[in-house]
Amino acid sequence: MTAGDWIADQLIRRGITDERVLEAMARVPRELFVRADLRDLAYEDAALPLEHGQTISQPFIVAFICQGLALDGDERVLDVGTGSGYQAAVLAELAAEVHSVERIPELAANARRALSEAGYERVQVHVGDGSLGLPDVAPFGGIAAAAAAAEMPAALWQQLEDGGRIAFPIGRRRSQRLYVLERVGEEQRLVATIPARFVPLV
Repeated sequence: MTAGDWIADQLIRRGITDERVLEAMARVPRELFVRADLRDLAYEDAALPLEHGQTISQPFIVAFICQGLALDGDERVLDVGTGSGYQAAVLAELAAEVHSVERIPELAANARRALSEAGYERVQVHVGDGSLGLPDVAPFGGIAAAAAAAEMPAALWQQLEDGGRIAFPIGRRRSQRLYVLERVGEEQRLVATIPARFVPLV
C-alpha cells in the first residue's frame, strides 16, 4: 500500500483535511514504531499491540488528535503515554518542541530508540506518571493523551496554555469518547469528539 493510498482511504475519507497533518502523517515512517513481527501491518487501519499490554493507535486516531490540536508550528506540546513514540514523532513534525511521558521504562527506552532511528532525536521522552503532566516544563500549547480516564486529570488542564487545546479520551474501557477541548480562560470549549477505545491511564 502506497502512502497516497492509505492516507486517502483512512484519513481524507474520514474528514482529515489539515494539509500539515496529512503531510506529517506521510513523512513519519510508522513501520519503525511497530513491533518487528508486525511491520507488514504498519499501515493497516487498526491499533497494533505493543509490549506490556499497550498499543500503538491506528493512524486515523493520531491524525484526528493532531488536526484537533490545530498546531501552528511554534508550540511546546505534551504527549501523554509515549507507547511506541509514533504519536510523538507526528507531533514533532507539527510543533517546535515535544515532550512525551511514559510510565513504563522499557517502553520509554524502546520509543527513544525508534525516535532516534526515525530522525526525531529532539523529542524528549520522560519516565513518569502521565496524569501529572510535566509541571517543570509547562505550560503547553497542546496536549495529546493516548490513554483514557473517567475524567481528565486536573494537572493536565492546569498545564495547558490559554488558547491551547487538549485531546483526551474519557470513559471506561467499553465506552469512551475522544474529546478535543480548547482552553478559554478557565472554561472548556468543545472542538470535536468521536467514539474511541484506548488503554486506561494508570
